[in-house]
Amino acid sequence: MTDASWEVLSNQAVAASGVVYFLALLAHLVQWAGLRRLPAEQQVTSGRIAMAGRLGVLLTVVAVGVHLIALVGRGMASDPNRVPWGNMYEFTLSGTFFVGLLYLVFLRRFKLEWMGPLVVAFVLSMMMLAVLWLYEPVAPLTEALYSYWLVIHVVSAVIATAAFTLGGLCSVLYLLKERSRAERGYLARLPGLTSLDRISYRMHAFGFPVWTFAVLITGPIWAHEAWSSYWNWDPKEVWAFITWVVYAAYLHARATAGWKGRNAAIVALVGLATLWFNFIGINFFSSTSQHSYAAPAAIHSTTTEVS
Repeated sequence: MTDASWEVLSNQAVAASGVVYFLALLAHLVQWAGLRRLPAEQQVTSGRIAMAGRLGVLLTVVAVGVHLIALVGRGMASDPNRVPWGNMYEFTLSGTFFVGLLYLVFLRRFKLEWMGPLVVAFVLSMMMLAVLWLYEPVAPLTEALYSYWLVIHVVSAVIATAAFTLGGLCSVLYLLKERSRAERGYLARLPGLTSLDRISYRMHAFGFPVWTFAVLITGPIWAHEAWSSYWNWDPKEVWAFITWVVYAAYLHARATAGWKGRNAAIVALVGLATLWFNFIGINFFSSTSQHSYAAPAAIHSTTTEVS
């Protein structure tokens, strides 16, 4: 296959995965529309409602698989072949892929079926954002990105981002369920507040050491290789460290001060806000970042390229 063929395949796979994610969302919505009529304590393991839920999970598995094909095609479309992390469009595709993948990995272990519609809706929304506003044609990587440390750094960063995102969704649901008095519907069928708090903590506890590895170990090594300095006070470096401090405070407070529930959820959401601001927002508000290769096309010409 030619590079152009790989790029077409990647674009078609993105569109196809979006369609399948949408169908998965519809299946989950059908499931929860049916459950809404039933008492919260009534479990449904058979019939059309249960079938819709299983179909939603199956379609999510298919969508994540097609999503992976889109990433592989994107990397193969470049000459030379490369990892698909050269701009914000590719970063967003990779980040959303890992959100969906981690959800499926933890689905059975943490019994996350109730998270399905939110995860699918989030992934679908971010993919639409990437296609509509962040898309760029395949291009060679900048010199700073030709390093195997890039692979290690970005893989660990997007895995941690996915874990923090799932934990943040649990924190949002905790705050909503805490205020809800509904006896039926989605919030009523969520796990208890203690379970939501515990799942959120486990997601963050999983993501934090991975984020530490990405931000404080592989990131500085890659920076030294690319720019001959372990730390450059780059806006993305600073905000990545701020995110690390917030999540460190979250885990420390839970371990020492016994912070749980509402206070912990609020701190977790502050961390999530800094995380996604660093991921996307910095590119719109900073023109001095050495991570200028990650800027959207609309502002790419205003950023400073540092070799």
